[in-house]
Amino acid sequence: MQNHEIQRLTTIRRRLALLRWWLIGALTLAVLAGPTLLDIALPLSPLLSLLALLAVFNLVIQVWGGEEDFRPLDLAGQLAVDLVAMGVMLYLTGGATNPLISLLLLPVAVAAFALPARWAVGLATLAIGIYSLLMLYSLPLPVADVARATRLHLSGMWLTFVVSVLLLVWFVTRMTQALRERDLELAAAREEALRDAQVVALGQLAAGAAHELGTPLATMNVLAGELAADPRLPEEARADLDLLRRQIGICKEIVGGLTQKAGIERAQQLMAADVWLENLLARWRTLWPSAVCTLKIETPGTPPRLMPEAAIEQAITNLLNNAAKIAPQQIRVLLGWNDQRLIIAVQDRGPGFPSEVLRRCGAEPLAPVAEGSGIGLWLTRAAVERRGGRLRLENREGGQATIELPLGETA
Repeated sequence: MQNHEIQRLTTIRRRLALLRWWLIGALTLAVLAGPTLLDIALPLSPLLSLLALLAVFNLVIQVWGGEEDFRPLDLAGQLAVDLVAMGVMLYLTGGATNPLISLLLLPVAVAAFALPARWAVGLATLAIGIYSLLMLYSLPLPVADVARATRLHLSGMWLTFVVSVLLLVWFVTRMTQALRERDLELAAAREEALRDAQVVALGQLAAGAAHELGTPLATMNVLAGELAADPRLPEEARADLDLLRRQIGICKEIVGGLTQKAGIERAQQLMAADVWLENLLARWRTLWPSAVCTLKIETPGTPPRLMPEAAIEQAITNLLNNAAKIAPQQIRVLLGWNDQRLIIAVQDRGPGFPSEVLRRCGAEPLAPVAEGSGIGLWLTRAAVERRGGRLRLENREGGQATIELPLGETA
């Protein structure tokens, strides 16, 4: 059985148990108050014993009832017990003439709402059979005055109708709300699965592109080496050539990592969060030599240790790239933590995020714009949420993107 079906049946079981407690309480009060208020002699001992057994049954279901292997058969069995218990009570209190006989419809309504057709039909047949037997066999209520008996019967029918309406409305509205919440969760899960599929497809495309880029990068590296060996090269051009060769080397490392292990995490050892982040910034500064980025530790004490992961490193790099496109001379990275989470914020002193970017917060790709809020932000959010984290965007003296990762997860 699928998980969401088990969850649905478990929710119905909890609602049914609560509804059963309400019915047990109301019927107990009615049985105890009947002889005094209505001047009707009731068989108190068997009625109270039956209600006590039903209470024990409900308690056992709530305390020891398993949820992982809960099946439609279990719910149908509980509703059948309710029908039989109500049938015995009605047998002791007038049978088909008892106005409370309409309460037999409640378990049938729950079955029709919650169970497959065959179980609902079976419980409906059981209810019809109990009603039919009560028309033939029952203990009559001793009411001597016929007019008074008629008034009591009509009053009981009205009370039964009111109770049935209230209970049905309560149960159905609560279950409808639960189903609506489940549908929202399923829609979110489908959207996340679709996004993950898009990320995987993009990763495969990146791996293919990395393979194709290997040859031109190797050619560029050879040509740069030959230029560096040329004695006729002016001295003022050698510094630029050295920078070009370093950039080519970084590109080759990135491409090599993609082609070697596309989608497979590389083995790493635990590393202090500040050391890991400083190493990441050092590599990023090589790609953006003109940018000025500072690291600030906001939480006192020893930083937590973590296992570096390429996807999270790329997510932070995407945020740094966006910040560098806006205000390359005013970038700050803030590192903090608490007992549960590692917090990394990237700040810039630019104009802040556009309202559309703040609203979507990387939920789906946007067209690349000058502010740098295109597909990189979408990939960042996907990588962070796949690790149980969260991405927040704010406009605070510029733009700030904050990544929160649960400690204990790979970072």
